Amino acid sequence: MATRIGIRSLTSQWTVVVPLLAVVALVLSWGRSLTGFAVGLVALCLAGAVLAAVHHAEVVAHRVGEPFGSLVLAVAVTVIEVALIVTLMIDGGDKTASLARDTVFAAVMITCNGILGLCLLVGALRSRIAVFNPEGTGTALATVATLAVLTLVLPTFTTSQPGPQFSPAQLGFAAVASLGLWGLFVAVQTVRHRDYFLPVTQEGDLRDEDTHADPPSRRATVLSLVMLLVALVAVVGDAKAVSPTIESGVESAGLPQAVVGVVIALLVLLPETIAAVRSARRERVQTSLNLALGSAMASIGLTIPAIALATIWLEGPLVLGLDATHMVLLALTVVVGALTVAPGRATLLQGGVHLAIFAAFVFLAISP
Repeated sequence: MATRIGIRSLTSQWTVVVPLLAVVALVLSWGRSLTGFAVGLVALCLAGAVLAAVHHAEVVAHRVGEPFGSLVLAVAVTVIEVALIVTLMIDGGDKTASLARDTVFAAVMITCNGILGLCLLVGALRSRIAVFNPEGTGTALATVATLAVLTLVLPTFTTSQPGPQFSPAQLGFAAVASLGLWGLFVAVQTVRHRDYFLPVTQEGDLRDEDTHADPPSRRATVLSLVMLLVALVAVVGDAKAVSPTIESGVESAGLPQAVVGVVIALLVLLPETIAAVRSARRERVQTSLNLALGSAMASIGLTIPAIALATIWLEGPLVLGLDATHMVLLALTVVVGALTVAPGRATLLQGGVHLAIFAAFVFLAISP
């Protein structure tokens, strides 16, 4: 009886109603040319779906615990992000040849500098020093760096294909290696060395799980998991609905096409950003870093294999290699990130440095 009341109370909340409205907006706007007023309504539904996704992700995370909770949101967002990229590439033709590269690299810079820097800043403001586990965080950063170099840097230097592209065999190798590394990391994170990815106290001990609130029931958790997927579908679908407006705005403003990938990545990663900042405010910086680096890893480890499969029916070139400016930013991110995570403690300065790198990325995307 109590479970039924709990579910009935949950279904009456806006976190269930808003994602459904966002899906309705997606259905009504799909494949249509939207007026300015319609774009505003879809954008409003998009914002509501983002907030609802964060709520349902936190319900699921409370039930399954860390690091499984952050993994659920990272994988769910990335799977739907992949679907969005493939859909846009099918619709866009040759002009979207670099969309996968632009979106994946933007996701890496947003997560490893924007989200990570913001969470360190919030955590340091809250407790003077943001504390996390260097073993787990360092492992995650090393995996992200390896994946980024294998898939986004090497195509610039290979010679089998003209331009910054992989040959079919090279793309297949990159896809298998990416998926294998991501799967190996998940196994280490959730099974073999799970304690490396749990929140720690200022003294470096594992933080006790919250005991002030009972975990949600299994049925309520399943409902939240379903609504999380619905909300994420609405987020990505509504983002696609407003993307023509974004593209036309970028074109009319004379901005580079890569800005579209940056905007798409920002929209899709909003749920993870909000969830990560909330965790940092609760002095759970490790959970925030799990979300940030896990999202970057999943973005590469799942996107590249999906794109490799999609090339079977996609026409036109697939540009994956970064240019010199972006390779410098990636190298700076890896070096600074390694110096940040090695001590297991960070101050306001480290957060500010990562945010400065992110600001440089955004500025150079607009003014290359």
